[in-house]
Amino acid sequence: MDSLAKTQLIRRADPEYDRGDLAFIIIAGAMVLFMVPGLAFLYSGLARRKSALSLIWVAAAGNAVTIFQWYFWGYSLAFSSSATNGYIGNLRNFGLMNALGNVSPGSPLIPELLYSFFQMEFACVTMCLLLGGIAERGRVLPAMVFTFVWMTIVYCPLACWAWNVNGWAFKWGVLDFAGGGPVEIGGGVSGLAYAWVLGRRHEKELINFRPHNVSLVSLGTFILWFGWLGFNGGSAFGANLRAIMAIWNTMLAAAFAGIVWCLLDYRYERRWTMVGFCSGTIAGLVAATPSSGFVHPWASVIIGILSGALCNFATKVKFLLRIDDALDLFAEHAVGGMIGLFLIGFFGDADIIALDGVSAVPGGFMDHNWKQLYIQFTYVVATSAYSFVVTALIAKAIDMIPGLHLRGSPESERLGMDEIGEFATDYIELHRDFTDGFAPAQGDHHMHFTAGDRHGQPETGLHRDSHDISAQPENSKELSTVEVKPTNE
Repeated sequence: MDSLAKTQLIRRADPEYDRGDLAFIIIAGAMVLFMVPGLAFLYSGLARRKSALSLIWVAAAGNAVTIFQWYFWGYSLAFSSSATNGYIGNLRNFGLMNALGNVSPGSPLIPELLYSFFQMEFACVTMCLLLGGIAERGRVLPAMVFTFVWMTIVYCPLACWAWNVNGWAFKWGVLDFAGGGPVEIGGGVSGLAYAWVLGRRHEKELINFRPHNVSLVSLGTFILWFGWLGFNGGSAFGANLRAIMAIWNTMLAAAFAGIVWCLLDYRYERRWTMVGFCSGTIAGLVAATPSSGFVHPWASVIIGILSGALCNFATKVKFLLRIDDALDLFAEHAVGGMIGLFLIGFFGDADIIALDGVSAVPGGFMDHNWKQLYIQFTYVVATSAYSFVVTALIAKAIDMIPGLHLRGSPESERLGMDEIGEFATDYIELHRDFTDGFAPAQGDHHMHFTAGDRHGQPETGLHRDSHDISAQPENSKELSTVEVKPTNE
């Protein structure tokens, strides 16, 4: 049999999938990818100006490392169907082997190759979420080593527990639609553990701390909201009524949580804050993540109100624990995920679950399924404990390796963590504006540079490398050297 005949035989043996479902999940996966720059902009805006770009950079680099890990063995460790231990998969799908047109482990509506891509984007968002824990004091290179190890030892087991057909939580009947455990608790609690190992910022850095760019915070939040529609809607794995219900529930929970958070902030501060609305919106989106495919819209209103209030109060936990969770990963993501997961036990409805046309599982308290409450509670405790303890051990172990210490030097914290020769807002480099072109070049050994160019591309204008003043005349050095004092911004 020639190769063409073999290919045709394989195609005939593959299940037939609806092209609309395939297109919908491809688009939903791309929307989830868009959440990575959303997180980057959000974190960058929340940080000080002098450390803003490092958070964009760590999100971009973490995304790339996670893609490699997922292709290498991450998908197999999370979803290989031949592993039956209930805790982690095997290497049957190493390098995406045997992941083509077979029915996916998550739904009969899409093939495994598409399912692996969609789940990879979930992993990327989770990792970028967690890496916010390095804010203003963590180094990027060790964080990338941590990313690969954490994905392997923490995220893959958590995904296996909840979503692999052989996972212990899946078999026990845990309901987790789009990642309250692996994504929200896994990312939020692990971010808290990472921040704990890093230690608190210096007290001077904690005084008068506030977001440096609220516009970026707002932009990042609305990018996340847009991507979250693919995150939750795509978790129905098809263009069906359950996907539409998940999208509606996501919108409602986010809106009500944002309103409640603003009201609570106004009570204390007597002003309406954009950062408060963004924080509340994210809390609602997080709570909708595990619940949106299981509940009625009226239940999502309640979930939004509770998540907006409880996540707001949870921002005080870091002060009680003395852990410098600079971006409130625990309060917004971990607590929001816990709320959404637990409330499924009350509001889960079998009729909503069946809207995708293929799922048939009992709901929660509203369906007289009383045991769902303690199942959900136990799952929350298990994922939280595992995430914190194992993440802290991984971070501490990497920190002890020479050259991979997680935290930057005191001097780098004082000057800012943007040590890669670039800055999120260029005007932090005021010395270039004041020194470039002050003194004429002396001799041919002076290289002229384009304003803002760091790669040594010559130009014929007045701008030159103002850092090299060794060959300037003595009477010009005073003019071309301007001391720039570091600030707390």
